[in-house]
Amino acid sequence: MQNIKLTIGYNGAQYHGFQLQKNAITIQECLESAMHTVFCHPVRVIAAGRTDSGVHAVGQTVNFHTASQIPVERIPYALNSVLPSDIVVSRAEKVSELFHARYSAVSKVYSYTIDNAQHPRVLVRHCSLHLRAALNLSMMKQAAATLLGRHDFSSFMGSASSVKTTVRQLLRLDVDEADGFITITAEADGFLYNMMRIIVGTLVEVGSGKREADLRPLLHAKDRNAAGWTVPPHGLVLLEVKY
Repeated sequence: MQNIKLTIGYNGAQYHGFQLQKNAITIQECLESAMHTVFCHPVRVIAAGRTDSGVHAVGQTVNFHTASQIPVERIPYALNSVLPSDIVVSRAEKVSELFHARYSAVSKVYSYTIDNAQHPRVLVRHCSLHLRAALNLSMMKQAAATLLGRHDFSSFMGSASSVKTTVRQLLRLDVDEADGFITITAEADGFLYNMMRIIVGTLVEVGSGKREADLRPLLHAKDRNAAGWTVPPHGLVLLEVKY
């Protein structure tokens, strides 16, 4: 029996998130169905994270066990031949039996893209949020810097979450602009439910002049009502899981 790690990408627009759900099509369902076809036995994957409905990925990681004799380097080709075109396996590798896609991860990197042009650009409408109003990039950068470090991020957690601890280490929070696109990139040792989307919504409020750039009082409040809005999911991409 081999432990295999896959790196996969997907356009989440037509899926109800990654995790299996009743009466809804998910990334995991499609992936495990393709694996059953290729490996000729049922497969249950372990994912690094459960992306929500409408969220995309280019660096999602899963692992699974199989006794198949298909060469590891051929697995992406075999799976991609039966997967939907909006789910792609980019890499497969044999890993230690101790490897666990979720628990072995040391950090995850997400990005959120805002189309800040006057009119929405049609080719990126499924992977960016269009906001016409001008945003103050300098103020957003200042605000982002105040969130770096190890904090209780409960003010930036969706109400549907139940976790043992709301403390996370935010290693990186960059705000960049190019050709009218504002990209917010975050790396953390873990993300709470909707944490990235609430951080982006709060930074947008700062950039719009609706909120001060010092966000430390929000961290101290430990109150979801203290932070900004939850931006829609379609601008969010899981870029990488680091091990």
